[in-house]
Amino acid sequence: MTGVLFSLGHGYSADALARRLLPRRWTILGTTRSTEKAEALAAKGVMPVLWDADLVNEVVKNATHILVSTGPDAEGDPSLRLVGEAIAKRAPQLKWVGYLSTTGVYGDHAGGWVDESTPLTPSTERGRARVAAEAAWQAITGLPLHIFRLAGIYGPGRGPFAKVARGTARRIIKPGQVFSRTHVDDIAQILDASIAQPNPGAIYNVCDDAPAPPQDVLSYAAELLNQPPPPEVAYDEADLSPMARSFYAESKRVSNDRIKTELGVTLLYPDYKSGLQAVLEAERT
Repeated sequence: MTGVLFSLGHGYSADALARRLLPRRWTILGTTRSTEKAEALAAKGVMPVLWDADLVNEVVKNATHILVSTGPDAEGDPSLRLVGEAIAKRAPQLKWVGYLSTTGVYGDHAGGWVDESTPLTPSTERGRARVAAEAAWQAITGLPLHIFRLAGIYGPGRGPFAKVARGTARRIIKPGQVFSRTHVDDIAQILDASIAQPNPGAIYNVCDDAPAPPQDVLSYAAELLNQPPPPEVAYDEADLSPMARSFYAESKRVSNDRIKTELGVTLLYPDYKSGLQAVLEAERT
C-alpha cells in the first residue's frame, strides 16, 4: 500500500514513521516554521511545507493520510486552527488520520494500571489541554480518526546517555513513582500497522511492557556506559523545571494490550533495557 501522508508538526516521531514509509514509495509532506528546518526535511526525503494557511490547505486537498503531532497551546490545537475546516470538508475522502496524544490524559493513578477504557482525569494543565484537543478532533464528522496516547518517548538523540556521560544526570527519588515509556521505532511501527488496517474511532496506548521507576532507567544507562549510578536526589529537594515536575505529579502503569490484540504488533523494544541497548548502539555508529 502507498499514499500521500501529510504530517502536521513533523518532528521526532513523524520522522521515524517516514523512515518506514519512504522506501515503500509513499509521498510524505511535513510542516515546518523555518527555512532551515525545511532544508533538513528535504534532505530526508520529506517535502517541506511552510506553516502557512494557504499552503497547508492546498496540501490537505491531495492527502490520503494525515498525522497530527502538534501539541495544544493556550488557544487549543494549532493544526485545527490552521486547517480544521479543510480537513472537515475532506473527511470522507481521507483514508486515515492519526492524532498523537499522551498518556497524561489519564492523570495520576498512584502506580496503578490504566488502559484505553480508563476515565480521563488529568491532573495537569498539559493533560487537560490534551483531553480537550482529543475531543475537538473527535468532533469532526466522518473523520477516520485514530488516537495514539504516547508514553514517555526515547530513542537515538533522546536517551539518557549524554547526561550520564557528562555527570549531570541525577536519580530523582520519589517513593512509588513509576513511568511507562516507548521507543520511537515502536511508535513508528504501531502507526504503520494502524495505517495498514484502519479502525476509525480507535484509541491506542503506545508504550512498552515494563513500566519502571525513573531512577532504575538511569542506573541501567550508567551500567551500559561502565559508570557508577548517578547520585540520588530526593524529589522534594530536586531542582526540576515546571514541565519535569509535572511528569512526577503522576504515577501509573499503562497497558498496551490493544496494540497487540488489534494491530498484531510485536514490540521491537518491550522494555527499557533492550531499548537503551539499541539507543546506545545507534548513537555510537
